[in-house]
Amino acid sequence: MRRRGKLLSEAELALWRQVARTVKPLAGRAPVEPEPEAARPEPAPIADNVSPPAMLTPARPAKPAPPPLVPLDRRLRTQLRRGQQGVEAVIDLHGLRQDEAHSALRGFLRLQQQRGARLVLVVTGKGIAGEVPYGGERGILRRNVPHWLRLPDLRPLVLGFDEAEQRHGGAGALYIRLRRSREVD
Repeated sequence: MRRRGKLLSEAELALWRQVARTVKPLAGRAPVEPEPEAARPEPAPIADNVSPPAMLTPARPAKPAPPPLVPLDRRLRTQLRRGQQGVEAVIDLHGLRQDEAHSALRGFLRLQQQRGARLVLVVTGKGIAGEVPYGGERGILRRNVPHWLRLPDLRPLVLGFDEAEQRHGGAGALYIRLRRSREVD
């Protein structure tokens, strides 16, 4: 079967036939007859002592992707700016190496979620001012913390994050909204 100069694959033809059998034609039109299925080649015989890999392990359904991270909504940002809403906990990652900071952040977020906190502040700092010794990078934690928050190990904890207001550290800190913990009974 051709469609606008393109040959349809076997999968597309099979789908078309399946749909054509279930569709009711418009009033005054004849039903579309699906094309007869061509004779399919028979599969090669399988040896008795060998089973195909597909039959050995059933296919697992793919895990659903976690919902996307969302920034703080405008109302919450306004409340934070005016001082009507506060953060429930703060962690300062200044002076930590990347591996230490990642571990500390993971533990802090898990603990705060268990305690029922909804909004926490993570202070990363803005990076070293001036020349960086030994070929290091400036603001490595400031750059990496948002990446860590998107990783699969922290996604069940984090609902969203956004840069903090100036009074809470500005570009050197992040507000993090935590998901509610789901306790398994």
